[in-house]
Amino acid sequence: MTTLFVPVTAEDHIQGDANAPVELVMYGDYECPYSGKAYPVIKQVQQVLGSQLKFIFRNFPLSFHPHALHAAISAEVVGDLGKFWEMHDTLYENQSQLDDTHIIVYVERLGLDTKKFEALFPDSKYIAKMKKDMEGALKSGFNGTPVFYINGMKYNGDYIEKTEMLAYIQALNV
Repeated sequence: MTTLFVPVTAEDHIQGDANAPVELVMYGDYECPYSGKAYPVIKQVQQVLGSQLKFIFRNFPLSFHPHALHAAISAEVVGDLGKFWEMHDTLYENQSQLDDTHIIVYVERLGLDTKKFEALFPDSKYIAKMKKDMEGALKSGFNGTPVFYINGMKYNGDYIEKTEMLAYIQALNV
């Protein structure tokens, strides 16, 4: 079983109680159809586990998805504007419309200043963040999405239905 190479830090996007006994890390691509299928399952797992789960999302935009990199960067920029998780959800819920024009619409819908967003978007720190997430993914031994780690161990089970993932987590006895 493969372990998570890069441990979770305060620099990660964390949803839930930081001290929760279950840590679920997802490496995802906003344009990947498999990541898109996993998105509602993760939401269901979060609902079932509640305060027992902290969810961490890391970007792994695949090069053959033409809008994945810009979508990931937009989530990071919006994160700096205080609404990462809202943008994360919006991108997965609108996976077929991730071109730059739609991304600006999503930024507007979130009530953010599009001029500020556009000014921040080219900042090299966002590309550096993508590279860091991707290097961590590659060092953890994979090159596709989605990939999950539960309490530091790679989860290889089904992610299309919540049942198997929940059974795996419950078997951890945490």
